[in-house]
Amino acid sequence: MGFWEFEAELTDVIRRTHSVRSFRFARPRHFDYKPGQYLYVKLSSGLSNHFTISSSPTEPFLEFTKKLTGRPFSNALDALRVGDRVRLGGPDGDFTFEGEHPKVGMLSGGIGITPLRSMCRYCTDKGLGSSITLIYSNHSPEDIAFKDDLEEMQARNPGLRAVFTVSEPGPEWRGLVGRIDATMVRREIPDYRERVFYTCGPAAMVDAMVRLLNELELPKEQIKKETFPGY
Repeated sequence: MGFWEFEAELTDVIRRTHSVRSFRFARPRHFDYKPGQYLYVKLSSGLSNHFTISSSPTEPFLEFTKKLTGRPFSNALDALRVGDRVRLGGPDGDFTFEGEHPKVGMLSGGIGITPLRSMCRYCTDKGLGSSITLIYSNHSPEDIAFKDDLEEMQARNPGLRAVFTVSEPGPEWRGLVGRIDATMVRREIPDYRERVFYTCGPAAMVDAMVRLLNELELPKEQIKKETFPGY
């Protein structure tokens, strides 16, 4: 698996939530990557950044997903239209999972779901036997990116369980309420000591999850983390 640099055409823009968009591109025939890795993205304006690949290697396209923040790069992405071309480079990163751990816990918030979505889709499409429990935290039910996608995977994959929690539920919400804490992890993942944990998202969230896992006395070799800059 080498490092590629290539120009790619935008084939679709998918609205995940009111503020989250997925940007989908044609995937070169021999381009391969591991679930959880990221791409370097350079726009025609010269602006550049890197983003986790939210698609899975089992899917025929390349996709990354971005929260629209109103910053220059975010606005430039939002202005892209189908048919526009961007420069991509990759893959890169070692925050990956291809089924090598029999039991996994995943803790994420907001846009930090992107590498975990890739991992869950990969394991589901490949029929891998890993047991995965994902706890995904958001501000409100309307902020949950990939909710339908994760529920569809869960229906097909008996080893996958997706748990959604929000801090401000609406009257129709039937999921968990509150931020991820040690009590929630103990309740939702009672065998947490047997699992390798993956956590990703903004730095403050990742730091809080690592402290939580330390509080639960999980060995550091069972904690994998990825911090998203710029949020």
